Amino acid sequence: MSLVLAAGTMLGACGKSDEKDTSNGGGGGDAEKDNFTVAMVTDIGGVDDKSFNQSAWEGLVEYGKKNNLEKGNKGYDYLQSKSDADYSTNLNRLAREDYDLIYGIGYLLAEPVKEIADQRKETKFAIVDSVVEGDNVASITFKEHQGSFLTGVVAGLTTKTNKIGFVGGMDSELINKFEVGFVAGVKSVNPDAKVDIEYAGSFGDAAKGKAIAGKMYNSGADIIYHASGGTGNGVFAEAKELKAKDPNKEIWVIGVDKDQHQEGFVKDLNKSVTLTSMVKRVDLAVADVAQRAKDGKFPGGEVIEYGLEENGVSIAPTQDNVSEEALKAVEEWTGKIKSGEVTVPATRDELKSFK
Repeated sequence: MSLVLAAGTMLGACGKSDEKDTSNGGGGGDAEKDNFTVAMVTDIGGVDDKSFNQSAWEGLVEYGKKNNLEKGNKGYDYLQSKSDADYSTNLNRLAREDYDLIYGIGYLLAEPVKEIADQRKETKFAIVDSVVEGDNVASITFKEHQGSFLTGVVAGLTTKTNKIGFVGGMDSELINKFEVGFVAGVKSVNPDAKVDIEYAGSFGDAAKGKAIAGKMYNSGADIIYHASGGTGNGVFAEAKELKAKDPNKEIWVIGVDKDQHQEGFVKDLNKSVTLTSMVKRVDLAVADVAQRAKDGKFPGGEVIEYGLEENGVSIAPTQDNVSEEALKAVEEWTGKIKSGEVTVPATRDELKSFK
């Protein structure tokens, strides 16, 4: 009799466990349920990098608010990576916790996303800034070269020294799009300007960013565009220090991914050294794909690209430091790009033949 009762108890417990798993948002669950859970894994820049990862997180928060969800495993959450070795581990952990949709934020997570997505066919994944093949993976990309071109137009019409800097994170196909588009924009409005290009080899080394910026400013550059995540915090730090020492010095930083006007704010002077920023709407894209997935329209196996036409890239809405001449030029070049009159180069080879 005791054995029969024990068996019945175990079966009852199993039934309750299965019922709970069905309702808590597992990878194979119903996409229409209220608590469609979403999480993301950052690269080493961290969720508070004031740039790429932070923008992605803001997109998840926006998705959560729209759907009355809270931070945590019944709503939306993130795991922060401290090193490249954490990527696969973090993605796998979120998959085991039964999140319905898991984002890999940044092209450095492409291989880890591919690896875990192949193992977890019932879970939906999305990669930002790269393309991963797989029916359960959506690939989110941007036309960074278009937005960077517009910031190049602003830089070319603003520089007084005709010396401009570009600081990249990793020298890669993706960051080359920022570099190439920027150079094309500068040269289109100011052929005499020279752009000094240097890569830090990291998206999380603020000290390296500061050192590179110091060298560029000391060599006469008056504007630096960074596409380097957390490394760019060092670029801002150097510019603010130089501006604080000499308030009359014309010195600027062009931010990336988010409107980084506040990152360049010098409190004692009550002004910002941020000229403008290339806003890349990672937040919009992340929230968009999450909502599509929740609504049962997950774009698995597709590549979704956000450019000027989709309002995926632009110069920052804060335009206090941009001249009327530059703003007018940005408007004109935006029209040319959207109409197809101008095709912005995305690679160094394309830049060579760009006119």
